[in-house]
Amino acid sequence: MPRASARKPPSTSKPPPAETPSPVALENNISASTEHSIREAFLLFATHSSASSPSNDDDDLASHTLPSTSLKPALKALGISNLPKAELTDLLDAADPDDSGSISYPAFVGVAALKLSSRDDSERQDEIDEAFRLFLGEGRGRREGGEGSGAEEDVITMSTLKRVAAVLKEDVDEKVLRDMILEANGGKGVRVGVGRAEFGEVMRRAGVLR
Repeated sequence: MPRASARKPPSTSKPPPAETPSPVALENNISASTEHSIREAFLLFATHSSASSPSNDDDDLASHTLPSTSLKPALKALGISNLPKAELTDLLDAADPDDSGSISYPAFVGVAALKLSSRDDSERQDEIDEAFRLFLGEGRGRREGGEGSGAEEDVITMSTLKRVAAVLKEDVDEKVLRDMILEANGGKGVRVGVGRAEFGEVMRRAGVLR
C-alpha cells in the first residue's frame, strides 16, 4: 500500500517589516524606497571626501560628496531631465549655497525630493484630468469659468451622473445624485455642476489620489 506523502506544515514566517524612513527621508517627506533611489543616484556620481577616513560601507554617506558639476546627471539618473538652465542654476544654488563645488547627501536629497514631488504632482494632475474626461463622456455641461474670466468650462451635471449610474447598472436615487453634486461643489447649486478642480478635490478626499 503506497505511503501517503507527508504534508508540509503551513509556513509561519512573517513578511519582512517595511523599511523605516530615515530622518532625512522624514525631513523631506519621502518614503524609504524613494530615498533608496535617491541614495543610489547620489553614490553613482559621488566622490569620497579626502577629509574623512576611508570607508568600505556605502552607508557612510557623510564621507561622500557630489561634485556640483554632477548634479545634472545625478538627477537624470532619477528620471529628472530636460531641466531649463535657469532651474538647474536655482537647484545648484539651493544644494551648494556656498559655491564650494560639492553637494552633501542631505542637500542632494532635498533638491531631488523637491523635483520628484513636483513631477508626481504633475502626474497626479494628469490622472485627474483623464478621469474627469472619462467621467464626462458625452454628458458634459458648461458653466462660466473663474470670476471675470468670461470663459466656460466643462462640468459634471445630473445627466452625467445618471449616465454613469446607467452604465454601471446602478439604481441611484436622484436625491443622492443631487447631494453628491452639492457636496462636491460646496453647495453652489445642482445646476452649477462639478468642475475639474472640484472633481480633483473629491478624488483626493476619497483617497483615490493623494
